[in-house]
Amino acid sequence: MELSNRAEQITPSSTLAITAKANELKSQGHDVIGLAAGEPDYNTPNHIIQAATEAAKNGHTKYTPSGGMPALKEAIKDKFQNDQGLNYETNNIIVTTGAKHALYLTFQALINPGDEVIIPAPYWVSYPEQVKLAGGNPVVIPALEDHHFRITVDQLRGVVTEKTKALVINSPSNPTGMIYKPEELKAIGKFCLENGITVVSDEIYETLIYDGAEVTSMASLSPELKDNTVIINGVSKSHAMTGWRIGYAAGPSDMIKAMTNIASHSTSNPASISQHAALAAYTGPQEPLKDMRDAFEERLNYAFERVINIPGLACIKPKGAFYLFPNARKASEMCGFNHVSEWVKALLEEQKVGLVPGEGFGAPDYVRLSYAISLEQMKEALDRINQFMEDHI
Repeated sequence: MELSNRAEQITPSSTLAITAKANELKSQGHDVIGLAAGEPDYNTPNHIIQAATEAAKNGHTKYTPSGGMPALKEAIKDKFQNDQGLNYETNNIIVTTGAKHALYLTFQALINPGDEVIIPAPYWVSYPEQVKLAGGNPVVIPALEDHHFRITVDQLRGVVTEKTKALVINSPSNPTGMIYKPEELKAIGKFCLENGITVVSDEIYETLIYDGAEVTSMASLSPELKDNTVIINGVSKSHAMTGWRIGYAAGPSDMIKAMTNIASHSTSNPASISQHAALAAYTGPQEPLKDMRDAFEERLNYAFERVINIPGLACIKPKGAFYLFPNARKASEMCGFNHVSEWVKALLEEQKVGLVPGEGFGAPDYVRLSYAISLEQMKEALDRINQFMEDHI
C-alpha cells in the first residue's frame, strides 16, 4: 500500500517517542523516572469528575454541535472577559478535541499550498508538522538564549516574504517557559498587521506562571490585533485534564466558521461528557488550580537550583509552564558524546532517567525536563543525572 506524500513527510513526536521508550523499560522491571511527559501529575479535580459522572447519568451522551455546547462556549466567553478583558461572542469561539486539534483546524482553515508560517525555535514539536499537513511551509527562526528565547521584529523582517501567511506565538512557551513582554508583543503585532500576517497565539500554559510574572495576550493589545489573532487554549494544563481532550480557539467569526465546518467533517464534535467536565472546570471552584500552580513553583525553584549545579548544564530560569530547558551541549561533550541526543539516550539506558532531546523542538543543543512530578521523584532523578555526569567525566 502506497502512502501519501503528506503522511510520509511527518516526523513522529519526540516527546511521545521518549515516553514510549521509558515505558518499555518500566515494563521490563526497571525503576525509570520519566521527565518527558507534558502533563500535570495531578488528577482532575473531584468536582469536575463528579460533573462528568452526573452528565453521563443524566443522558448527556449524544452528539453536540460541532463547534461545542452553547453553555460551554458561554463559559469560555466569560473566561476571556474576566481573565483578559477580551470581549468575544460565542460565534467567535470553537470547542475542539484538545488544543492540538484547535491548532490543526486553524492551519487547515488558514493555509493554502505553498503558504509560509513563521515558527520561532525552540517550538512545540507539532507546529511544523501541522503546517506541513496543511500544505504550508514552516519557516523556522531561532529565538536565541541571550534574548531569553524571544524573537524580535528584526528577525521577522529578515524572513518575511509575499508568501508569509502566519506567525506562531507561544507564551508561556513549551519548551522554554519564557513569556513575551507586552511591548515586545505590540511591536511584533504591529509588524504583522503591516504585512498581512495572521498571529496564531498558543496560550495553553497561561495559568501556570511563577515569580510574579504576568501574561499578556496579543489579542488584548488593540481591537486591530484582536481581529488579526487566533487564540488557542484549553483546560488540559490549567485543570489537569489532558486526557479529557477539550481545547478551544477564539478569533474572527469567519475563521471560526471555517474551522467549525472542517471539524464537522472530521471529528463531528468533542466528546459530550468531556465538554460537561470542561464546563464544570470553568464554572466551579478554582482553588485546586492555585494549589497545583503553587506546587509547580516550589518544584521549579528546587529543580532549577539543582540543574544549574550539575556539571555541563546551563539554564535560564523559566517564568511559566512546567519545564526546564537546559543547554546540555557541554555536558554531552564532557561525557564523550557527539550529540546531545546520544547523551539523553545513554542517560535513559544507564540511570533510567527520561529527558526529551531538544532536536524535536528545533534546538538540538538542549533537553526538556518536566518538573510535573513529585519533589521526591525530582530529587532522585536529579541525583541520578548528577551521578551519570560523575561516572563519565
